[in-house]
Amino acid sequence: MASSSSPLFFYHLLLLGSALFLTNEATALPEVPNLTTLSFDEGYTQLFGDSNLILHQDGQTVHLSLDQRTGAGFASQDLYLHGFFSASIKLPADYAAGVVVAFYMSNGDVFEKTHDELDFEFLGNIRGREWRVQTNVYGNGSTAIGREERYGLWFDPTEDYHQYSILWSNERIIFYIDNTPIREVVRTQTMGGDFPSKPMSVYATIWDGSTWATSGGRYKVNYKFAPYVAEFTGLVLHGCAVDPSNHNTTCLESNDGVYNAMMISTDQRAAMERFRKKHMTYSYCHDRIRYPTPSPECALGPETESFLTTGEARSSYRHHHGKRNGRSTVDVAQYSSVA
Repeated sequence: MASSSSPLFFYHLLLLGSALFLTNEATALPEVPNLTTLSFDEGYTQLFGDSNLILHQDGQTVHLSLDQRTGAGFASQDLYLHGFFSASIKLPADYAAGVVVAFYMSNGDVFEKTHDELDFEFLGNIRGREWRVQTNVYGNGSTAIGREERYGLWFDPTEDYHQYSILWSNERIIFYIDNTPIREVVRTQTMGGDFPSKPMSVYATIWDGSTWATSGGRYKVNYKFAPYVAEFTGLVLHGCAVDPSNHNTTCLESNDGVYNAMMISTDQRAAMERFRKKHMTYSYCHDRIRYPTPSPECALGPETESFLTTGEARSSYRHHHGKRNGRSTVDVAQYSSVA
């Protein structure tokens, strides 16, 4: 782990603390103590892709590439129960239709039928159209209710690194982009076991999502433009590590107090509401094709009314998850989404 007195530590604190502006208003970094980054060898292990994963000499930056042969991915060495997990990511440029880059948490390798999952999925596009980002929340195997949301971005994610973070406590889940919260999921009694509650590993992958990722599978990966390279750096693992053999932990109670205290500030909430009103293009709460009766935690607010009256065309498609091996393997659900 990087020393708190090292230049690298202060560089990453500066990176993490630098806020981007939404309508000229900055947002603050979540107050997590000791936000140090780990070198790849300290915190992660390669998952698949052999030579398609390249670790740079700094020990902190990882390139994952997709070609006609395979994608690539890595995973944290430890399981975690709650925490703050972050990566700065630069996405492939040019034509990237069908390409999926993911930064996520999951325990699907341990709980095959009752797994939990928290996702950032980055969906490539044809030339001239921007990448989209999707967040998913699965709990206790609730793949039929993935609680998906999809957004545009206020920047070009291929030009520079941007920070994507997940805060997970026993009370709430918050997704951040460049320290701006874009989504909050608060644990409610009605969600029951659908709220992720079992230890998870952290993953990063790139893979071929041609069957669904771009306009419902209309545009496929074109390997003439391969290799597609996604760059990861600034990897933060700040959580309660769990013994994988028995899931015992000694830090949960003390750490939960820290994570539960990381509430969204008034300024952050205002920035989140602006982001969602301007950039959200799909939410499971508003999908009356897939969910004629919305989930209990869905509440109609100003952003919902705005979204429902946009009149954007939707196309149904099959959503496949193939993050762990670079192939689409599990048919999760058919739902309606903005193309």
